[in-house]
Amino acid sequence: MKRSLTLLTLSFAFAKIASVQDFYDINTINTIEIVFTQPNWNEILDSLYATGEGRLAGTVFINGQQLDSAGVRYKGNSSYQYQMVKKPLNIKLDYIIPDQNIDGYGTIKLSNGFKDPSLVRETLGYEIARNYMPASNANYAKVYINGGYIGLYTSVQDVDRNFAQTHFLSNENAFFKGEINGNLQGFNGAWNYFGQDSSLYYDRYTIESDHGWADLTGFLDTLNNHSGFMDEVLNVDRHFWMLAYDILLVNLDSPVNMPQNFYIYKDDEGRFNPVIWDVNETFGVFRNVTGGPPLSNYDMQHLDPFFNSGNPDYPIVSKVLNIPLYRRIYTAHVKTMMDDLSGNGWYVARALEIQDIIDEEVQNDPNKLYTYDDFINNIYNSVGGGPPPQGQSIIGIAELMGTRITYLNSLQEFQAEAPAISDVTNTPAIIFQGDEVWITANISNTVAVQLGYCSMDQIRFTKTNMFDDGNHNDGAAGDGIYGISITAGNTNIAYYIFADNDEAVSFSPPRAEYEYYTITVMNDVAINEFMADNETTISDQDGEYDDWIELYNNTSGTVSLGGWYLSDDATNPGKWVFPDTVIASGEYLIVWADEDQEQEGLHANFKLSASGEVIMLSDAGLNLMDQINFGIQKTDTTTGRFPNGIGNFIEMIPTFGYENVDSLSGEDEIPVAQTEKPVLKQNYPNPFSRNTTLTFVLPEPANVCLEVFDIFGRKVVIFKGWLEDGEHDYQFNGDQYPSGLYFTLLRTDDSVQQIKMVLAK
Repeated sequence: MKRSLTLLTLSFAFAKIASVQDFYDINTINTIEIVFTQPNWNEILDSLYATGEGRLAGTVFINGQQLDSAGVRYKGNSSYQYQMVKKPLNIKLDYIIPDQNIDGYGTIKLSNGFKDPSLVRETLGYEIARNYMPASNANYAKVYINGGYIGLYTSVQDVDRNFAQTHFLSNENAFFKGEINGNLQGFNGAWNYFGQDSSLYYDRYTIESDHGWADLTGFLDTLNNHSGFMDEVLNVDRHFWMLAYDILLVNLDSPVNMPQNFYIYKDDEGRFNPVIWDVNETFGVFRNVTGGPPLSNYDMQHLDPFFNSGNPDYPIVSKVLNIPLYRRIYTAHVKTMMDDLSGNGWYVARALEIQDIIDEEVQNDPNKLYTYDDFINNIYNSVGGGPPPQGQSIIGIAELMGTRITYLNSLQEFQAEAPAISDVTNTPAIIFQGDEVWITANISNTVAVQLGYCSMDQIRFTKTNMFDDGNHNDGAAGDGIYGISITAGNTNIAYYIFADNDEAVSFSPPRAEYEYYTITVMNDVAINEFMADNETTISDQDGEYDDWIELYNNTSGTVSLGGWYLSDDATNPGKWVFPDTVIASGEYLIVWADEDQEQEGLHANFKLSASGEVIMLSDAGLNLMDQINFGIQKTDTTTGRFPNGIGNFIEMIPTFGYENVDSLSGEDEIPVAQTEKPVLKQNYPNPFSRNTTLTFVLPEPANVCLEVFDIFGRKVVIFKGWLEDGEHDYQFNGDQYPSGLYFTLLRTDDSVQQIKMVLAK
């Protein structure tokens, strides 16, 4: 059999699996209507809040969709006040009915804008955080209770097991919320170690998993007493980003200052990952620090970038930032955030854009906590008044950050000249699984360079040195070109470059490890598309709407799958075995995941979870051939590879048995069956070094769109027009385009066809 080509591509990707964000689309203001049978519902909810136990069941309508028997309670600490009409809410949709959700989300958390006249601190704060680390989605919702309009709320995604599955590829491990649950007797430090007795931590953590206290105490013991091994128990790079976020944005109601408002999840690699939470007081709202008066505006603008690094009561900061290399990495992350925020005044412009979305609703909110003028002014200026404590001044976002960024950039450690990284490349352009892949970069002002890399189905990077010695595909020794090779496996590869000169460090891309370059590795047979919540899309031969998995043959020959395996359990990759089955070149194969092997056809002995899990394809020797770890899935929507067969997974319109399309816009229609349809022939020559001929045949006159695009999905040639029936040729000149894999799409009103072609100069 002739093997298919595997294309290496240089692109940016983020360390997160495709996830559903429709409910939390920032441009959408959801409508939430709560109906209680009890007319005294407010008194009941106040009573439940006072006792800290229980919820009041009611019917919830979200954008018209009815969800019965949801559990509602008031939430918050200072943001809840008895006399308020607009109190923060927690709505558990699956309180009584298991798995009841909206777009995969089972719990809705609503904030009332307490101490935020601008009403953008949470939405903007989470949006900033999502550029550097896993963080909640957030938008807005109008809330009604028993027909009365309560007001406009900020709606924030819950950090729950679905969140863990989406971002950490598992959800059954140790999972904790940092939360003050009792009297801490004036001690505010986070991540201290008090011994192995788990009861010593009950006042500081709430367990979110079925087990894990021993994991937590072991982690804290290592961090505090064996800090040289902290990278074995802590995702230190993720932690650097959290520290950079909290200190740069003066988010002091957080673990850098208070032992609360964070989560930690232990991934399958054995490392705890911190997750930010409750950022409504970011951008300088929370001013209290231990052992002193509240910070002034000047104090916050000039807050030490290494805040609490010298305080042993705060090991969450001091155990990390007192290591010189880690301090340099942290500084680089802060500088990256500052560059992103201040570039073209992005954070101010974005805050104003978000305010535009909710402007009319803020004006119409009968129970808003600040005036409309306060809402407008607080982007730039301090605002007083608002809910108790009366008269507290809330600093303007730009008022804080403009001076703060200027101050930090003036500090010596922030002015140290960092290594310069450019011309990051991977070669050759076309490889096969198991081949050697060379990665090179041009780097100046450095004494040490490393490559961080991992398979895309993993979450921990391996680091190896890169060399400028003339022996690693790096040109001449000492020319500033660094190189190293890795071996391509059967899954896509993520990588980044790290350089250090003992005074400052650089990453490429700058947001690594959360952002990275990708190398696409095409499997002979790929998991191409799957649907984990099939309500109405397509049924099997017995009329049942079951989960399904689509495979695609990337090779030029037929592949026998007899004896291969599919599984949704990483501990049992041989869960379901294929009978004698073949898949032809360029063809699709559907396996129904319905636990109904008695039905005719391919029916696996497992179902897919819409909350997220893993799909694994292994050959007859149980060698892993392809794998996807996925998070929350939306009803009647699929996740699939784009470009078809080789690309990364994205959310898409279902294309059951057809070429995958790249959007949910509806612009790309699913091809329909025809007795006679246009034919897009394989280009000739292929591969080609300069010119190739694209040929297609139209059975009748048609509107035609002929497109050529690269591996990133970027169009490089477009031809549109009305053509008569018959055969048509189109010459494609590749002189101005780099070598690699390209795709040609022929679209007519009722047909979409695609071929692959290779430009090899």
